[in-house]
Amino acid sequence: MNNKHWYDSILDAFRIYIPGNNVYRTMRARSARTGTWFILPFIIGFLIFMAKPMVESFVMSFNDVKLIPGEGYELTPVGINNYKHALMVDPEYNTLLVEEIGQMAINTIATLVVSFVVAVILNQEFKGRTLARAIFFLPVILSSGVLPGIEHENEFYDMMSGLAQSVEESGGVDLSASLQNLLQVSGVGGSVFEVVFTMIDSIYDIVMASGIQIIVFLSGLQAISPSLYEAADVEGCSAWESFWKITFPMVSPLLLVNCIYTIIDFFMKNDNKVMELIYDITYQDMKFGISAAMSWIYFAIALAFIGISSFIISKAVKSYE
Repeated sequence: MNNKHWYDSILDAFRIYIPGNNVYRTMRARSARTGTWFILPFIIGFLIFMAKPMVESFVMSFNDVKLIPGEGYELTPVGINNYKHALMVDPEYNTLLVEEIGQMAINTIATLVVSFVVAVILNQEFKGRTLARAIFFLPVILSSGVLPGIEHENEFYDMMSGLAQSVEESGGVDLSASLQNLLQVSGVGGSVFEVVFTMIDSIYDIVMASGIQIIVFLSGLQAISPSLYEAADVEGCSAWESFWKITFPMVSPLLLVNCIYTIIDFFMKNDNKVMELIYDITYQDMKFGISAAMSWIYFAIALAFIGISSFIISKAVKSYE
């Protein structure tokens, strides 16, 4: 019965695009076709510009690649030796991989929490709300390519960063470290506060990465019918009860969208140490086979995290029609 269900689902997916059947004429099929038109430019772009390089990269990961000037490159099959080198021989790859995965988990949770709280605040009626929304979306524009380039290549920015660090060190007080040490001495769980202070130290990155998530949550909040809150108010529900009984359940399906987006965004950050290592091995050491293997391992880990988070969130969250 279960196999039949999957078979029928796949068959219905094709019937959506084939005229002359009952599925084609449904509202759901019409919406699916409209959505397909919207993502068609991406599909075409992927097939033209990305599909071939991905296949070539996967082939390179199982070969030793030697550049031949004027002729391209030559492949020598080495099996899974490149993957063994990445996981068992390279002294940095595994260490950086573990560090980035841990940081990704912390930043993803913090980004979802921050973006949801900010979206709830921006959904309220207050003076200057439009300006506040623009300010919180500004990091999306700044982090679109210009600002990361300034941060990594601009000498003036490096000079100002060094000056700021010198001023901070001259003060002799690191508030984050001092407060953390105080809590540890007082007997409070160190591992818990280590995670909390990691989030605090990464607040700049978290805010910079929250713009899109805020918009997604805000769109979900605005789609909630005011009549639900009116009915809750008539029944005597407090604002806190309305939040947990109406606001959060109605918006919770968007957690999956934002979680997937946040994980992908983190794995593709410009300052990601694993990406920097792969870049150095590719363009400085010219070891294309090893760098390709590292890239595919990294890609597989990203897919695994997306799958795990999707499974957990889909089990914990219910969709509302």
